[in-house]
Amino acid sequence: MARPILKMRLLSFKKDQAESITQFESSGAWRNVLGSGSGTTHVYSIYLDVNSQIGAHPAGFCQLFLVVSGSGWVAGENGERLDLAAGEGAYFEKGEVHAKGSASGMHAIMIQVDELSC
Repeated sequence: MARPILKMRLLSFKKDQAESITQFESSGAWRNVLGSGSGTTHVYSIYLDVNSQIGAHPAGFCQLFLVVSGSGWVAGENGERLDLAAGEGAYFEKGEVHAKGSASGMHAIMIQVDELSC
Protein backbone atom coordinates (compact mmCIF):
# COMPACT_ATOMS: atom_id res chain seq x y z
CA MET A 1 0.00 0.00 0.00
CA ALA A 2 1.37 3.42 -0.97
CA ARG A 3 2.08 5.92 1.80
CA PRO A 4 0.13 9.18 1.57
CA ILE A 5 2.08 12.25 0.57
CA LEU A 6 1.94 14.77 3.39
CA LYS A 7 1.82 18.46 2.60
CA MET A 8 2.01 19.37 6.26
CA ARG A 9 5.00 21.43 7.36
CA LEU A 10 6.17 22.02 10.89
CA LEU A 11 6.68 25.65 11.83
CA SER A 12 8.93 27.21 14.43
CA PHE A 13 8.22 30.73 15.70
CA LYS A 14 10.47 31.04 18.71
CA LYS A 15 11.56 34.48 19.79
CA ASP A 16 15.23 33.82 19.03
CA GLN A 17 14.21 33.36 15.37
CA ALA A 18 12.19 36.61 15.22
CA GLU A 19 13.15 39.86 13.51
CA SER A 20 12.93 43.25 15.17
CA ILE A 21 9.97 45.52 14.40
CA THR A 22 11.34 49.02 13.89
CA GLN A 23 8.51 50.88 12.13
CA PHE A 24 6.14 53.25 13.98
CA GLU A 25 8.70 54.21 16.66
CA SER A 26 8.50 50.66 18.04
CA SER A 27 10.81 49.30 20.70
CA GLY A 28 11.28 45.80 22.09
CA ALA A 29 8.94 44.30 19.48
CA TRP A 30 9.69 41.19 17.39
CA ARG A 31 7.91 39.19 14.68
CA ASN A 32 8.02 35.91 12.85
CA VAL A 33 6.18 35.71 9.54
CA LEU A 34 4.09 32.54 9.74
CA GLY A 35 2.36 32.81 6.39
CA SER A 36 1.02 35.02 3.63
CA GLY A 37 -1.92 34.48 1.34
CA SER A 38 -2.94 35.92 -1.98
CA GLY A 39 -1.53 39.40 -1.46
CA THR A 40 -3.62 40.51 1.49
CA THR A 41 -3.45 37.76 4.09
CA HIS A 42 -0.62 37.71 6.62
CA VAL A 43 -0.07 35.77 9.85
CA TYR A 44 2.60 36.74 12.40
CA SER A 45 3.88 35.65 15.77
CA ILE A 46 4.51 38.86 17.76
CA TYR A 47 6.71 39.13 20.85
CA LEU A 48 6.69 42.25 23.00
CA ASP A 49 9.47 42.56 25.58
CA VAL A 50 9.15 44.15 29.02
CA ASN A 51 8.34 47.87 28.60
CA SER A 52 7.87 47.57 24.84
CA GLN A 53 5.51 48.91 22.23
CA ILE A 54 4.52 49.03 18.60
CA GLY A 55 3.75 52.72 18.12
CA ALA A 56 0.53 54.22 16.83
CA HIS A 57 -0.20 53.65 13.13
CA PRO A 58 -3.20 53.01 10.88
CA ALA A 59 -3.97 49.33 10.29
CA GLY A 60 -3.10 48.40 6.72
CA PHE A 61 -5.53 45.49 6.90
CA CYS A 62 -8.33 44.26 9.14
CA GLN A 63 -6.44 42.76 12.04
CA LEU A 64 -6.94 40.21 14.81
CA PHE A 65 -4.41 40.48 17.65
CA LEU A 66 -4.68 37.41 19.92
CA VAL A 67 -2.65 37.15 23.15
CA VAL A 68 -1.14 33.68 23.64
CA SER A 69 0.87 34.33 26.81
CA GLY A 70 1.75 37.20 29.10
CA SER A 71 -0.19 40.44 29.14
CA GLY A 72 -0.15 43.88 27.64
CA TRP A 73 -2.36 46.56 26.16
CA VAL A 74 -3.84 47.92 22.97
CA ALA A 75 -4.86 51.52 22.32
CA GLY A 76 -6.96 53.27 19.74
CA GLU A 77 -6.53 56.68 18.16
CA ASN A 78 -7.30 58.46 21.45
CA GLY A 79 -4.38 56.67 23.13
CA GLU A 80 -6.51 55.10 25.87
CA ARG A 81 -4.95 51.75 26.79
CA LEU A 82 -7.07 48.65 27.25
CA ASP A 83 -5.47 45.71 29.06
CA LEU A 84 -5.24 42.27 27.44
CA ALA A 85 -4.20 38.94 28.96
CA ALA A 86 -3.64 35.44 27.56
CA GLY A 87 -6.80 34.19 25.91
CA GLU A 88 -7.98 37.69 25.00
CA GLY A 89 -7.59 39.73 21.85
CA ALA A 90 -8.52 42.81 19.90
CA TYR A 91 -9.90 43.50 16.42
CA PHE A 92 -8.90 46.57 14.42
CA GLU A 93 -10.62 47.66 11.24
CA LYS A 94 -8.56 48.54 8.18
CA GLY A 95 -7.34 52.13 8.57
CA GLU A 96 -7.96 52.27 12.33
CA VAL A 97 -5.12 53.99 14.21
CA HIS A 98 -3.87 51.75 17.00
CA ALA A 99 -0.85 50.81 19.14
CA LYS A 100 0.17 47.79 21.20
CA GLY A 101 2.55 47.27 24.09
CA SER A 102 3.47 45.44 27.24
CA ALA A 103 4.93 46.31 30.64
CA SER A 104 5.70 42.68 31.52
CA GLY A 105 6.13 40.84 28.18
CA MET A 106 3.59 39.30 25.82
CA HIS A 107 3.36 36.81 22.95
CA ALA A 108 0.53 37.18 20.45
CA ILE A 109 -0.60 35.89 17.08
CA MET A 110 -1.57 38.61 14.61
CA ILE A 111 -3.75 37.84 11.59
CA GLN A 112 -4.17 40.49 8.90
CA VAL A 113 -6.73 40.17 6.11
CA ASP A 114 -8.00 42.69 3.60
CA GLU A 115 -11.62 42.02 4.58
CA LEU A 116 -12.59 40.41 7.89
CA SER A 117 -15.60 40.58 10.14
CA CYS A 118 -15.70 39.49 13.76
